[in-house]
Amino acid sequence: MSTLDFWFEFGSTYSYPAAMRIGDAARAAGVTVRWQPFLLGPVFQSQGYAQSPILEVPAKAAYMWRDLARLCGKYGLGWQQPSHFPRTSVLGARIACSYADAPWLENFVHAVYRANFAEDRDVGDEAVIAACLRTAGQQAAAVIAHATSEAERPRLRAQGVRAAELGLFGAPSFVVNGELFWGQDRLEDALAWARR
Repeated sequence: MSTLDFWFEFGSTYSYPAAMRIGDAARAAGVTVRWQPFLLGPVFQSQGYAQSPILEVPAKAAYMWRDLARLCGKYGLGWQQPSHFPRTSVLGARIACSYADAPWLENFVHAVYRANFAEDRDVGDEAVIAACLRTAGQQAAAVIAHATSEAERPRLRAQGVRAAELGLFGAPSFVVNGELFWGQDRLEDALAWARR
């Protein structure tokens, strides 16, 4: 099967619809997804931004929120604009890095995105992440202890280095054999490229 690397950030608005759609779409296309969590903060800082670039222009931010509401309606996803944006997502990203190949990862990713963008819960809160792990059928304490151990902590930083090497500048991003596709609306293009 062809493979597609899906680079996502739990705090990224447009990564939400992409993450919720990619599993089924990839399975239908016969493409294997490799989940690649990373943090956008260091990426934005390297570009000279102190915060998410979309927040620099209020009209763009207002458009984004309306656009996401439309997209969630289109795809049948729950939606509630977060009362705080962006939220930290380090713990969730650490877990996703440590368990990138786990069969339950997709369910965990979905639970975190629903918590953030459909339920307006703080995904920077360990208790919220623990609840997401339980939703995915996992023993939360053991998973969190492993993902935050000294041996595992470097994984997330290494992901940031890989993202920079690939030239990623935002999320969601899809990489297929070195070809970059950026934005949730490029999911189908990336899958088609993987099937070439």
